[in-house]
Amino acid sequence: MIRVLLADDHAMFCSGMRALLDTQPDFTCVGEACDGREAVAETARLRPDVAVLDVRMPRLDGLAATEAILAAPGNDTRVLVLTTYDADEYVYRALRAGASGFLLKSLAPEELVAAMRVAARGDALIDPSVTRRLVAKFATVLEPAAAEPPELARLTSREREVLLLLAGACSNAEIARKLHVGEETVKTHVSRVLSKLGLPDRVHAVVYAYRHKLVPDERPA
Repeated sequence: MIRVLLADDHAMFCSGMRALLDTQPDFTCVGEACDGREAVAETARLRPDVAVLDVRMPRLDGLAATEAILAAPGNDTRVLVLTTYDADEYVYRALRAGASGFLLKSLAPEELVAAMRVAARGDALIDPSVTRRLVAKFATVLEPAAAEPPELARLTSREREVLLLLAGACSNAEIARKLHVGEETVKTHVSRVLSKLGLPDRVHAVVYAYRHKLVPDERPA
């Protein structure tokens, strides 16, 4: 059972999300919060698997609350950040804090539920409408690392290919088509890349690739 905390100052949104989760046999909503400070406190108290936080909340915004939740000692909760805006500064800050996803509230309900499942199993995602624009800017936003790190030598040539495709914001299905392999094989490659590089999820693999200048000069579309 996936235990979820909802944090949003719009009561109707929380009620709608709770009703949606009640229709899912593998979810239970363990609590709600109406501002950022309450979200931090309730996450520490209830220790949900996933906390879904709106960006704009009173007292403490969703991004600051995300930072506080994920910085807490012993925290195991994954955080999804929701917003009606796709401003890049929100995405950067959410990723720096370690959020498992940045999603738009305009997503269909089934996509929001699917995102919670992705976060609960330890993966990460960003709404497709902002992903490619975001990674295209990483090269100009991130300070490059001084030298190639030694852990890169642990990757096989195929794993390097997978890392570059991740940096291009490719989904597992897209990677499978490009490499002419099955999606299960892609999942295995992604898992090994993350493990060998010590990265928490595929979004941070994008950051890693750009920081270490592994991506060609041309920008992703």
